[in-house]
Amino acid sequence: MIGAGPVGLLLGGLLRRAGIDAEILEQRGAGSGDSRAIGVHAPVLAALEDSGLTAGLLEQAVRVPRGEARSQGRVLGEVRFDRLSTRFPFVATLPQSGTEAVFAQIAPAPQRGISVHALRPTAEYVEVDTDAGTRRAPLVVLAGGQRSRELVYRSPLAHIYPDRYLMTDADVSDDQAGEHQEARTAVVHLEPSGVLESFPLPQGRRRFVAWDSPGASADPAPQDPAFQDPAAQRDRMERRLAALGQPLTGVVSGFGVRRFVAPALRNQRLLVIGDAAHEVSPIGGQGMNLGLLDAATLAPLLTTWVRTGNAPEPELREWERARLRSARRAAQLAALNTRLGRPLTPTADAARRHGVRLMLGPGAGRLFAHAYAMGFDVQA
Repeated sequence: MIGAGPVGLLLGGLLRRAGIDAEILEQRGAGSGDSRAIGVHAPVLAALEDSGLTAGLLEQAVRVPRGEARSQGRVLGEVRFDRLSTRFPFVATLPQSGTEAVFAQIAPAPQRGISVHALRPTAEYVEVDTDAGTRRAPLVVLAGGQRSRELVYRSPLAHIYPDRYLMTDADVSDDQAGEHQEARTAVVHLEPSGVLESFPLPQGRRRFVAWDSPGASADPAPQDPAFQDPAAQRDRMERRLAALGQPLTGVVSGFGVRRFVAPALRNQRLLVIGDAAHEVSPIGGQGMNLGLLDAATLAPLLTTWVRTGNAPEPELREWERARLRSARRAAQLAALNTRLGRPLTPTADAARRHGVRLMLGPGAGRLFAHAYAMGFDVQA
C-alpha cells in the first residue's frame, strides 16, 4: 500500500487480519493532523463490524441520529437517519485522527519518510521507485490521496469549484444552549450569505464549516491574499459564528473543493482507491467513506489473489464497476450540496427555502435521508 491515511491503514489492517503480509509506505513522517473528515456512515460501520473496528469507532464517536436544515432561525426540514432500516441508523462523528488511530491498531506499522516517484505495473509484479531505491511487489494499491494521482493517471485534471470554505472546531457556548439543546443533531444553516454547517463532535465540541468569500463574488481568485491571511480568515469566521451567538475559540483553516472520478481503478497488478481514485466535495461528508468502502470491499479480493496465486478476474471487474458507479453518484450528490450552500439574492434564497422544504418533506425526506446516509452506494 502507498499511503497511510485512513484508507491505506484500513486496507493494511484488514489484510493483516486475514494473514496477508502487507507493507505501507508513507511520505509523511507522522500521522495526519488533518481532521476535515469527521463522519463515518452506516455502510462503512456495517462493513467493518466483523473486524471489530466498528466497536472501536463507536467507543469514541458521537452518534448523530438526525440533521436539520434551517434558515433565518426557522427549521426548513429534517433528515432522520434514525428512521432508516439499517443496522446503524446514525452517522458516527469523530476527528479523522481518531479514525486513523482505530485502524492503526490492526494495521502494519507504516514505513514513514518514503516518497514514491514512479509505478510500473507488469503482468508479474509492480516496480516501485522510491527515494530509498527501487523495489518490486506482487501487488500494489495506491491510496496516497489526490497528490499521488499523477503516479497512475495521465493529466488527471479535476474540476475545481469556485467555492471556498472556512472550518473550525469549538466548544458549544452557554448562549447556544437552545441552538444545541439536542447535542447530537447536525444543523445546516442556509442563509443568504452562504451555508454554515454545525456538526457534533466528541467531548461536547462541534465542527463549524462556513462558505467563505472575502468579497461579494462567488468566484473569488484562489490566490487572493485574503484567503491565505490567518487573521482575515479568523475575522470572517468570527462574524459568521456571531450570528449564532457562538464565540470563536479554535484555529480556523480554509479550503477549496474539487471533483475527480478516475476512468479506471486497475492496471494489471496495480489498483487505486480513495482520494487518489475519486475526489468529491466534502460538503455532505461522503469522500472518506467512499475510500473506506473501496478498501473494505477490495480486501477479500486481494486475500483470494494472494492465497491462490490467481487474480479473481470476474470479481475484480465487478468491484471496479461498482466503486466507479458509487463514486459518480456521490460526486453528483456532493455537487448538489455545494450548489445549495452558495450565497443567493433574497429572491433566489426564498426559492431555495421553498425547495428545501419540499426535498425534506413527507416522502422525499426519507429518500434524501437514504442518500445522505450513503444508501445509494452500490455496495452499501
